[in-house]
Amino acid sequence: MQSRVTRVASFSSFQPSVPAGRIGSTMKRVSAVESQTRMLVEAGSVTPKSASTPRVHNLVVCTLCSCYPWSVLGLPPVWYKSTAYRASAVNDPRGLLKEFGVDVGDKEVRVWDSSSEMRYFVIPERPAGTENLSEDELADLVTRDSMIGTGLPKSPERRESGAAR
Repeated sequence: MQSRVTRVASFSSFQPSVPAGRIGSTMKRVSAVESQTRMLVEAGSVTPKSASTPRVHNLVVCTLCSCYPWSVLGLPPVWYKSTAYRASAVNDPRGLLKEFGVDVGDKEVRVWDSSSEMRYFVIPERPAGTENLSEDELADLVTRDSMIGTGLPKSPERRESGAAR
């Protein structure tokens, strides 16, 4: 069981766990935003995606203030900006995740520290039993919290019942 704060990473190993669905439309939105705001991209405002896998769970925080990929995820939740969230994400990420109801077992937890130049979001691990779902059905499983890392995507059963988080 390992936790670490990551500022720089290689993004070459992300393809295997990338779920389709809302992530697909989000990626299209990210590309559209980046191409329409070329000035921001050239200034370094990129939004890297950190993919969760069966062995790694990713969590996003901004330890300095509250940098957040709002152009992709909308306005940040109030708790994201709190000192308590920012401190817990770094000092006790597993404890923080348990407070959000997320049990990551013995997975490695990587904490991604966003900044004004680099704003991260999580590509959640694809839930089991979703191999035959369409892109639209998969989109219903992805939540804002799962793209911050403080939640998991909904299971297909929870999607049908309309449950959130």
